[in-house]
This record gives sequence, structure tokens and C-alpha cells, in this order.
Amino acid sequence: MKPAEQELRDLYTQLEPGDRVEVVHGVTVGSSAKWSTTTIGKVLRRERRRHGLHFRRNSDDKVFSDVLILARDDGELTTVTVDEFTRIKRL
Repeated sequence: MKPAEQELRDLYTQLEPGDRVEVVHGVTVGSSAKWSTTTIGKVLRRERRRHGLHFRRNSDDKVFSDVLILARDDGELTTVTVDEFTRIKRL
């Protein structure tokens, strides 16, 4: 595991409800279009969610993603999936 990935994983596991964070998430479309989006909010919880994003997998395969549930400043609730393109900064 790369040092940046380990740092992200360590910070993710240390986050507690009430922590204020800035999450920068990379979005890649195709081979050349790359964007990033920033979300700022208060951590409500972090969890591991099971999903079925993979096409034609065996029905008993277990695929999970780490997610942060945040409350934005305007009260909106949002969920951010944490992956290798995500950067988290505690504010």
C-alpha cells in the first residue's frame, strides 16, 4: 500500500461524528476527462456498505465500499464514497 493510501485509511478510521472535514473526490470519465469535486461538512457517521456495482458477478460475492455520511452547512445530507481518488482533510 502506498503511503498516501495508508494515510487516507488512517484518517478515515480516526474520524468521529462531529468532525468537520473537506473531501476532495476525483472523478474520471473515459481515459482523458478528469474532474474533482469538493464537499465540506460535518461527519455524521462512517460505514462500510455492501453494493452490487459490479456487472455479472456471482450472487454470493461480497463487495463493500467505505462511505462518509456528511451534513453540509446548508443542512443537506450527502454520502461520499471513499476510494483511492479521495482526499480527506480535517478542518
